[in-house]
Amino acid sequence: MNAAIVVSCEWLGGERWLTLEELAVAAGASPSFVRALWEEGLIEAGLIEAGAPRFEGMALERVRRMRRLMRDFEASFTAAAMMMELIDEIARLRRLLDRAGISWRDEP
Repeated sequence: MNAAIVVSCEWLGGERWLTLEELAVAAGASPSFVRALWEEGLIEAGLIEAGAPRFEGMALERVRRMRRLMRDFEASFTAAAMMMELIDEIARLRRLLDRAGISWRDEP
């Protein structure tokens, strides 16, 4: 029996900037949802061109994460935004601990 493996890949690095609409399509979200994330400061525009925001590929993961939080936890936009802020803060604190040489991982 032959099996096929399908792999999907997205490269959004380098010099490529996404418009708000392109980011929404790539994330499977509406432009109004992406705009709300941007206006609330949950995603950052890497540059503003002709008055319109342009996003780096990193914003795509954040939009998708926000959608997952809302879906998986049946959270409101506000609750999911708080969760994202807490996740970001935990990551920041872990980086600080790593730099200080303090172990935060559970080790057997």
